Amino acid sequence: MSMLSFMGALEIGLIFALVALGVWISFRVLDFPDLTADGSFPLGGAVAAVLIVSGCNPWLACVAAMLAGAAAGFVTGWLNVRLGILQLLASILTMIALYSINLRIMGAPNVPLLGEPTVFSHFVGETDAYWVQPLVLAGIVLVVKLLLDWFFASQMGLALRATGANPRMARAQGVSTGRVVLGGMALSNGLIALGGALYVQTQGGADVSMGLGTIVIGLAAVIIGETLIPSRTLFIITLATIVGAVLYRLFIALALEADFIGLKAQDLNLITALLVALALVLPRLKAKWRKPVKAAKSAGGGQP
Repeated sequence: MSMLSFMGALEIGLIFALVALGVWISFRVLDFPDLTADGSFPLGGAVAAVLIVSGCNPWLACVAAMLAGAAAGFVTGWLNVRLGILQLLASILTMIALYSINLRIMGAPNVPLLGEPTVFSHFVGETDAYWVQPLVLAGIVLVVKLLLDWFFASQMGLALRATGANPRMARAQGVSTGRVVLGGMALSNGLIALGGALYVQTQGGADVSMGLGTIVIGLAAVIIGETLIPSRTLFIITLATIVGAVLYRLFIALALEADFIGLKAQDLNLITALLVALALVLPRLKAKWRKPVKAAKSAGGGQP
């Protein structure tokens, strides 16, 4: 893999690290199967792109994108908590509705950003964008990770974790689980929308179909991170999620550049499906591999 390809994969991986953190909050912390990501990711991109084209500061556009994504997550949570719609169905309804909303926001299937200022404009020169942009993204991801670590160590964060682990016990402790779910879903999709806002600024435009498969990528990143870096410590868990997202994109880049395999750009969805399947199977294979090792160690330890 060339250095240019590596930095490109790292750049996209860092963007999807934000998506993976959002997916981790909904799936792992709240235990809420949420497919809203496929709509909130392009929503963040659409809001950011339209605002930037209108002359808005790119950083403010990212904040607006986060708020829009948070609103989408709030709607999904509201459909479930207040109207009693099943979690998965509530997220599907929001995701479908967001497709039309994103088209309304953009006014067209795509919005180009060529020549427009971005959050990277003040940092990159004419020839160093390929390594400066990943560096800026790494800084953003690090700040988000540290803020999440701080939040989940706070009283509100502990209430969110308790709600996902055992809602009945959380209610017995006086936690308003309904409000916590609404806040957690808003936080989750706000991070995903932030990823979408940064994505369009690296790709030179927003497209209404760019969210296809976002949830699959986020889940794959979470599972890969959990498998490679298992831990019960929050700091390590969020770090593993980020590492999983970066490794996922590197695996994709390696697969596409492996000439002897014969894969091409149109095989991206096939590669994604295979990687996700492998990520889902890895924990089971790892557990099966550990059993004989433990048994051998026990047998060896029992000998005089």
